[in-house]
Amino acid sequence: MTLAGRVWKFGDHVNTDLIMPMRAISLPRHERPRWAFSANRPGWASEVLPGDILVAGENFGTGSSRPAAEVLKDLGIACVLAETLNGLFFRNCVNYALPALEVRGIVDAVAEGEELEVAFEKGAIRNRTRKTELRAEPWPAMLLDVLTAGGLVALLEKKGLLLAE
Repeated sequence: MTLAGRVWKFGDHVNTDLIMPMRAISLPRHERPRWAFSANRPGWASEVLPGDILVAGENFGTGSSRPAAEVLKDLGIACVLAETLNGLFFRNCVNYALPALEVRGIVDAVAEGEELEVAFEKGAIRNRTRKTELRAEPWPAMLLDVLTAGGLVALLEKKGLLLAE
């Protein structure tokens, strides 16, 4: 899977409460994405285009287990690339089939608005704007199976381990 899109850049220790604020939790799923980052980047969600890529610093997605990864995916974010990902947030990325990689050096290697190309299964990131490349550790086959199935629930349904809705 090769993903390509425009970069949106965020800093270190971004909390799931910022990604998906409390006001969005009780809303129907299709209404939640418009509130993404509304506290610290008002109007950001309306600027995101399908296929855009989110780049962040250390410990992205720290905080609670709220489905912030699902909100980013529903908003149209194609991939999250961060210096480091919070473990719980990463697991939610897997569960909701949102590609996410830890990429050392990504913050210094891109600027907001630049174009990236991500060969996800290989862990290869190419900055189309600067003509530079970075590498990341790709997901193991077991996690790629979850991703290609469309998420954990979809995989369990496909294997007959969960009744389809």
